[in-house]
Amino acid sequence: MTADYIGRFAPSPTGPLHIGSLLTAVASYADAKANQGTWLVRMEDIDPPREMSGAADSILDTLQHYGLHWDGEVYYQSQRQQHYEDAVRQLIDTHQAFYCTCSRTQILAASGSTTYPGTCRQCHTTPSSPYAVRLQVIDRNIRFHDTLQGSMVCNLKQHGGDFVIKRKEGLYAYHLAVVLDDAEQGITHVVRGSDLLESTFSHWHLQTVMGLPHPHYSHLPVIVNHAGQKLSKQTYAEPIPHTNPAPYLLYCLHALGQHPPQSLKGASAATILLWATEHWCLQSVPHQRTIREQSLQHPAS
Repeated sequence: MTADYIGRFAPSPTGPLHIGSLLTAVASYADAKANQGTWLVRMEDIDPPREMSGAADSILDTLQHYGLHWDGEVYYQSQRQQHYEDAVRQLIDTHQAFYCTCSRTQILAASGSTTYPGTCRQCHTTPSSPYAVRLQVIDRNIRFHDTLQGSMVCNLKQHGGDFVIKRKEGLYAYHLAVVLDDAEQGITHVVRGSDLLESTFSHWHLQTVMGLPHPHYSHLPVIVNHAGQKLSKQTYAEPIPHTNPAPYLLYCLHALGQHPPQSLKGASAATILLWATEHWCLQSVPHQRTIREQSLQHPAS
């Protein structure tokens, strides 16, 4: 691997950092640093209704406390609104995207499912009623190779259809923002949770349409609770404390298949992350979608 590696950790400020998010941060950091690369932090703060006041600063403070020091300045999506709007306008002008006034009820009635049937595909002038903007997809398979999950294939037209890039309330969709920002920041390697694996097909299509490079993707298994739900604010995942980073970092490394030695128990965050960087093996990460929380010894126990 060359020094051209640029990775990133891109949390949404919906609450404090929990163990599931820390696992992603540790993996993306270790993979970048093991390859003499750059590790960036991007705050994906483009959905105000879901965000928690002070969460962005809390996440950054926690990363620093756990020794996860990023390169360069923190990148905020909320400061990129005009860039997103310019991209939406370009896609509409070239008839690759269109205005859509359909409600979920109308889509269900027209297609019998949540797959968009293409009702508004010819709408390229601004409607008088509330509208979203959708990107047109094509009826063919999209294929990419994921380092951990293997060969992936999906036909977007059959699985979801034309997808939203700007919502009716005027907010820009995650798919659009993440693709534009990965390109803007020169991201070469994306290491993130498997809950975003299916979204990668939309990202791949949008990158192709806009002539943007495709990063290398590695989708990690996500930690799920006893009910099989991904740890999140919605499933009441507990914030990780600032008192002692060692057990939480070691927990993540064990979950990632890295097997840190017992001698690191009680070591500083810097020492643990140095070991992780020097011994990191991406192929040792479990090649699966989820890890059940109870299958690991929790650091708080």
